[in-house]
Amino acid sequence: MAELLMRLLPLIDASQHRLPLCPRPFAELAARFGLVEDEVIAGLAQLQRRGTVSRIGAVCAPGAVGASTLAALSVPPARMAEVASMVSAQAEVNHNYARAHRYNLWFVLTAADRAGVEVALARIGRDSGLAVLDLPLTREYHIDLGFSLTQTAPARARAVRPAAAFLQDAAERALLRRLARGLPLQAAPYAAVAAELGCSEAWVLDTLARHLDSGAVRRFGVIVRHHELGWRHNAMCVWHIADEAQRDAAGAALAREPHVNLCYARRAAVGWPYTLYAMLHGQDALAMRDLAAALSRRHGLSALPRAVLLSTCRFKQRGARYDARAG
Repeated sequence: MAELLMRLLPLIDASQHRLPLCPRPFAELAARFGLVEDEVIAGLAQLQRRGTVSRIGAVCAPGAVGASTLAALSVPPARMAEVASMVSAQAEVNHNYARAHRYNLWFVLTAADRAGVEVALARIGRDSGLAVLDLPLTREYHIDLGFSLTQTAPARARAVRPAAAFLQDAAERALLRRLARGLPLQAAPYAAVAAELGCSEAWVLDTLARHLDSGAVRRFGVIVRHHELGWRHNAMCVWHIADEAQRDAAGAALAREPHVNLCYARRAAVGWPYTLYAMLHGQDALAMRDLAAALSRRHGLSALPRAVLLSTCRFKQRGARYDARAG
């Protein structure tokens, strides 16, 4: 597996943000990196089976094709395994982590609309008997979970685009939701998706290209699983900034930091005043805490109410599924 990964590293790095938009994307990649199409498809399929690659698909902008929220529970330690298992079993949950804090279980839910999110949150609250923090996103500054695997990887995109409005066209929403689940690993994947949805390959390619340009699709390519590739630690850094202008200035500054993978504002809640979030990923837990402190100092945030929540266990990690209850 290590030998296969090493051979495919340059290809994966070049494909994390934009897979070729042509009828034979894997053939184009193979030609670019001195491989053959079947070798690329088989290699990516093997890495996907092993869990190194999550999927080859779309990451949609918040709110573009569905609704999502970050949620948390304060779970008694003796119940953590039970409650975490119940939360992970929910179809709407795509990420579920334990973190070192009084609020110690954190998860992300996605659904077709806000009503679906609220139904899932109510179900989790009922089944756990615990109060659920609901922390929907209010503004994004930077969202990019691409991870450079080589020293020669291209720099990640830094442009911060406004969140895309909810797409009104049902066919386009269906396409982006399908692509969020991942392309089939075969020679003509866009044609296969087109056949599945009852449309043309040309329409699939045109619609995808258009929404990559509009920002409704943030990136489209190889989605790696960072935990399996060595980034085993992450820290959720949060600050309470009541003034929106000050929060937005701090968010924009943090978004330019090379170690910040995610930066956004979320609604506060009773017992949880924090509004600005920055996510850090790394290979050493102590380094994560030191980096969080350095970021606060560098951007004049040290005097503000803040917290650093280190992950202690990953219970679930997969791509968002906006129509999970529909299958």
